[in-house]
Amino acid sequence: MSMPFYVAPEQQMKDKADYARKGIARGRSAVVLQYEGGILLVADNVSRTLHKISELYDRIAFAAVGRYPEFENLRLMGVRFADVRGYQYDRRDVSGRQLANIYAQTLGTVFSESLKPWEVELVVAEVGDTSAEDEIYRITFDGSIVDEQRFVAVGGSAEQVSTALKDRFSPDATLGEALGTATRALARENGGDQGPEAANLEVAVLERKREHRKFRRIRGRRLASLLEEAAGAAGTASGGGTTTEDEADE
Repeated sequence: MSMPFYVAPEQQMKDKADYARKGIARGRSAVVLQYEGGILLVADNVSRTLHKISELYDRIAFAAVGRYPEFENLRLMGVRFADVRGYQYDRRDVSGRQLANIYAQTLGTVFSESLKPWEVELVVAEVGDTSAEDEIYRITFDGSIVDEQRFVAVGGSAEQVSTALKDRFSPDATLGEALGTATRALARENGGDQGPEAANLEVAVLERKREHRKFRRIRGRRLASLLEEAAGAAGTASGGGTTTEDEADE
């Protein structure tokens, strides 16, 4: 009888990590950052129907990069958990920290026990009553969880995108200015100065002053208007937010 080939546990973990990183690097990045009115989520996404950004609960949103079927399963799991907990107890008992911990436990178990790790990286964001109460968590493929401050980038080019965010980030930025910061940071993914085309942008906000459900998608004319504002702010440093209504809420 032939003996099974032995691989040291540390080498197995390294191989899994390399596999997951390569899978995530094939996708496009996403960024999450605070602005004066809440939390902005922006992803470079060529698909119009397969969302990288979604609502999890009243004040909580989800952004992901990597393999869509895998992070979609995680999104659905989070929605079910939030709905059940909110129904059994109170809607205020559902928190971003709980969801981030559940995702971290799930990904950690898959990474350690399965032959193939999930090729995903997640962000769970919860908007608070004040900017100091906002919470942003990044969860990696191996179940590691990081409590991020102010902004975070995920994806294969996260380091370059994060550097660009750090250079331009302002917590007091208007929505248009924050969107400009996000798109210019995403441009670093391809080593250029131009951000993704408007048609490839998936944009949503957790709006602090919005009643009940804080999540709102931004698209169509509203998105075009904000991109124009961002371009004007970059060129003239004049800025200034607009208050027109979004075409559609999720």
